[in-house]
Amino acid sequence: MALATSTSHLIDRLPRPRGRLTADAALGPQTWFRAGGPAEVLFRPADVEDLASFMAGLPPDVPVTVLGVSSNILVRDGGVKGVVVRLMRGFTGISVEGNEVVAGAGALDLNVALSARDHALAGLEFLSGIPGTIGGALRMNAGAYEGDLAQVLLAAEAVDRAGKVHTVPTAAMGYRYRHSDAPSDWIFTSARLRGTPGDQLAIARRIAEIDTARTDSQPRSRTGGSTFVNPPGRRAWELIDEAGCRGLRIGEAQVSEKHCNFLINLGEATATDIEALGEQVRRRVLEKTGVQLEWEIRRIGEPAGRE
Repeated sequence: MALATSTSHLIDRLPRPRGRLTADAALGPQTWFRAGGPAEVLFRPADVEDLASFMAGLPPDVPVTVLGVSSNILVRDGGVKGVVVRLMRGFTGISVEGNEVVAGAGALDLNVALSARDHALAGLEFLSGIPGTIGGALRMNAGAYEGDLAQVLLAAEAVDRAGKVHTVPTAAMGYRYRHSDAPSDWIFTSARLRGTPGDQLAIARRIAEIDTARTDSQPRSRTGGSTFVNPPGRRAWELIDEAGCRGLRIGEAQVSEKHCNFLINLGEATATDIEALGEQVRRRVLEKTGVQLEWEIRRIGEPAGRE
């Protein structure tokens, strides 16, 4: 008689939320690069209360990773161990209260800019140029076109690893260029942003200008957005160009010909190809210019083949 066998899975040890839990969920197709491995468990909470309750009951040895729309992220081919939290329905609401915009962490930055435009609130147009969500923008002080979160944030709400909900003012975020000192275990759930009464047509015109500028200068293909942080006093793309990396390829991963601070997936590139290309760019730039580029794209998960 054959012996009965069973293999336990992490999902069996987790609290049962009102939201959705999925074992071995493919992440690659959900990222803008269209590359990368699965999440051991993917959790889509129903709302803040559901998220807080789940975090409070989560075993302490289980790692947690948070994803937005995965626009500025590279998921390695070996996948992500532990729980990956993705804030979707229940976290995408946007409301306007006087001159303030309250946005869920899962709301697209573009949609926040458009909501502000519809209420004739200026100052948030720059968000239309950031291809991500408010949660990601809060984490890294995202910015573009002469604006960043630190300039317009009034307060942020987050849930910590113990399930406690925090509401903090901008000063407590410790913002610097593309950086926040907020605790790494916080999961941002919403932001309150400051607008300024303005001319609706002028706001719409500025958003259109930003869209045109992006179309003219950036690839609209499978990419993770800006790959490297601009070093002090320099522009990353200029250094990459100076090092002769424009158009450089590994497999089907390529440095964009249009904007060489963008890496693109030509079709079948793996996350390993894309990361290796980025590291080769860093080496060449260092050898040519003496400047060490730092990744702006967040890289998560395990390399392929690692247990």
